[in-house]
Amino acid sequence: MIRIKSVGKPFTTPSLAQKGATALARADAMGLFPERELTVTLDASTLGRLAARLGRAGIGGALVPMLTNQTLVGDSKLLEQYLDQLTEALEASPVPTSEWKQLMRVLGVDMLERLLGTSAPSIRRYTRTVRNTPDGVAGRLHWLALIVGDLAGAYNEIGIRQWFDRKRVQLDGRTPAQLLTGQWKPDDSGPHRVRSLAHSLTGSPAT
Repeated sequence: MIRIKSVGKPFTTPSLAQKGATALARADAMGLFPERELTVTLDASTLGRLAARLGRAGIGGALVPMLTNQTLVGDSKLLEQYLDQLTEALEASPVPTSEWKQLMRVLGVDMLERLLGTSAPSIRRYTRTVRNTPDGVAGRLHWLALIVGDLAGAYNEIGIRQWFDRKRVQLDGRTPAQLLTGQWKPDDSGPHRVRSLAHSLTGSPAT
C-alpha cells in the first residue's frame, strides 16, 4: 500500500499532515489512488492527483475543485475542513469495483471469504465484475476497506493480514476476525468495535 516518504506544502502543520495522510490512506485502501511508486510525498501535487481521481469516481462533488484552488488551499483552517469533509465523503461512498481489486491484493481471497461471509467463487466473479455486488456484501466490503485504511498507518500488508487473527484485550480476548463472521452489518456491535480498534491506531505506532 502507499507509504508517505515526506511532507510538503500545503501540509504545513501536524494536524494538516495527519488529516491528509488519513484521507490518502482511506482512498488507497478503497483502490482509488493507484500509483506507480509505493511511496509518495504528501504535498500539493499528491492532493491534486487525489482530487482528480475522486472526481472521476464521483466522490466529493463540489469539494473536489476546492482541493486544487491554490488560494483556498493556502488557508490551513479551511484546508482542514475540506480534508475532514473529504474523509467523510469517502466513508459514505462504497466503490466495490475498485475495493474488490485492492482488498484481493492486500488480504487475498481466502481471508476475504472468511471476513465477508461470501464464497470464494462469488468473490472472484464480483472482482471481475461478472456479477454486480449485492448491497449487503458491498457494505461489508466497504467497512473492511475502511478498517484496512486505518490499519495502513501502523502496519505493512503482512501486519494487516495478521492483525485480524490476533486476540485483543479490547475485544474481550477475541480476534477481529471472530467478530466479522457470517452476514454481519457495519452497524452491528462486533464490526463497530473492530473498526474502533483499528481507528485507534491511526497515527500511532503498531502495537
